[in-house]
Amino acid sequence: MEKRVINIILADDHAIVRQGLKLILSAHEDLHVVGEAANGREAVELAQRLKPDVVLMDVAMPELNGIEATRQMIAANPRTRVLVLSMHKEALYVREILRAGARGYILKDAIDKELVEAVRSVAQGDGYISPAVSGALLSDYRQNVTDPLDLLSSREHEVLRLIAEGKTNKEVASQLNLSVYTVDSHRGKIMEKLNLHSTGDLVRFAMKHGLVE
Repeated sequence: MEKRVINIILADDHAIVRQGLKLILSAHEDLHVVGEAANGREAVELAQRLKPDVVLMDVAMPELNGIEATRQMIAANPRTRVLVLSMHKEALYVREILRAGARGYILKDAIDKELVEAVRSVAQGDGYISPAVSGALLSDYRQNVTDPLDLLSSREHEVLRLIAEGKTNKEVASQLNLSVYTVDSHRGKIMEKLNLHSTGDLVRFAMKHGLVE
């Protein structure tokens, strides 16, 4: 089955960066660069005119920075999917641009490894955050969150509760219709997020937070 062509606008004030991005993307038949912008205002105008699937945009841009440009693009067309390119991995930058409506954030020094996957993921309506960035985001969230349970997904809540009730990984897997491997992975993530080191720690945490009687 033929892949759907993904139309992309490149927005970066350095022509050599745009050239490099175009080179990487054009090596794939399903990725098609339809326009290039050298500043934020130009990027907004191009996005409104060409209605691309993905806008690949630098944060630090002249005339209109990437955050404001993203905000204007989304306001004009909520279907616009912005994937941010940046040299910064500080949580503050990431939070601001995601709040403006961007669907993904990758670091410029990881372009060769992550660009194609990130573009495809964002084009499908999913998000994509560079692993190096997601670590900074999680750390920032941990520092600002008041209830540690907020760190867990709803599935992790379920797994934690069942483990605290004394169920084995196999029993949890059976009850939630998951594989044992997936339960084990959830368990590892729960312990990492909550900084717990044993099953006893998990049980004590669950009791303390009212997940089990």
